Amino acid sequence: MSPERTLHSERIYDGKIINLRVDTVELPSGKKTKREIVEHAGCTAIVAIDSEDNVLLVRQYRKAVERMLLEIPAGGIERGEKPLDGARRELEEEAGFSAEKWEELSLFYTSPGFTTEYMHLYLASDLKPMKRAADDDENIELVRVPLKKTPELITSGEICDAKSIAGLLMALRKVRTK
Repeated sequence: MSPERTLHSERIYDGKIINLRVDTVELPSGKKTKREIVEHAGCTAIVAIDSEDNVLLVRQYRKAVERMLLEIPAGGIERGEKPLDGARRELEEEAGFSAEKWEELSLFYTSPGFTTEYMHLYLASDLKPMKRAADDDENIELVRVPLKKTPELITSGEICDAKSIAGLLMALRKVRTK
């Protein structure tokens, strides 16, 4: 299979979190079409497990889907920041914890049909409470849930975002095989 050839790229929007461009491409068949691409610098997500085998989740309103979601802590990687440093910062900002032990669970594209966003997923343990340094534009509630209960929350739809589902299922598998 041959890749698509980019004929022209037009920047539509430059934002704080994302950029948007429209590429005119030529398919292997010779047909020309357009691709709308959301450019994103990448992000981190953390499955943080405390000493009692609870996972730290955050409940927050997500405007894009107009509802409260229960998720693992996550956020964007800042310019010049290493992914693990971004994960450490996000765990502190969103959950008010630091972790002594960090392990990479996975790396994946979140939705490669339209975005360049690349997720760095970590397992964090040996947690220590810290003063929460939340971003001024976030309204987050910390929720502790037994890790073993998370499959029920996924099945019921209470946990319904891809990064959280992937992270929690990977963490469960890792914890069971230790």
